[in-house]
Amino acid sequence: MPAVQAMKAALYDPLTYDNLVRGLIVYFEQQKQANLHRSSDLDSVAGPGVYSLYYAGDLEFYSPINDSDRPVYVGKGATPNPDAPALRRRLVEHSKSIAQAASLDWSHFHFRHLAVVPVWITLAERFLIDHYRPAWNLRLDGFGAHDLGRGRHQGERSWWDTLHPGRTWAERLHDKKRKSEAKTRMQGFFNPRGES
Repeated sequence: MPAVQAMKAALYDPLTYDNLVRGLIVYFEQQKQANLHRSSDLDSVAGPGVYSLYYAGDLEFYSPINDSDRPVYVGKGATPNPDAPALRRRLVEHSKSIAQAASLDWSHFHFRHLAVVPVWITLAERFLIDHYRPAWNLRLDGFGAHDLGRGRHQGERSWWDTLHPGRTWAERLHDKKRKSEAKTRMQGFFNPRGES
């Protein structure tokens, strides 16, 4: 009986969380990176799905991931309509946010995307975040935020907008965080002895 239990325990299950993550990562990394600032690259993006942003600039606090395969941000363009350009719409929004940030150059950013059947998009995004641990998802919140609309700017400015000021709508939010604290958060995130 113990030999049967040992054999049963060694059986490959493609539907375990870890195996699903591995499968997605392999397929996702086969997708070509494109330039976030090139409209022809953005125009070729179709459907709903997941994406990642990569930084290739010279800001010191991003040096551990500069020009690497570790994304700075992972997101999703979700919609129940598989023909809707949800991915392109999100990437264009992000392109504008980065272009408005005084400390960032949008030509330093690349993206990778994968169109996904709508029911799996949220899970695919979670898999990518768990695997890559992107800084803007886990430590510098606020990059993916939207303008709250006129008369609704009573909130506090995000960590992302504190470190990378420039988005017009975010400038109207309460400025309670310090840029030096935001830099420290980033340095601590990438430091192996830090909280990351």
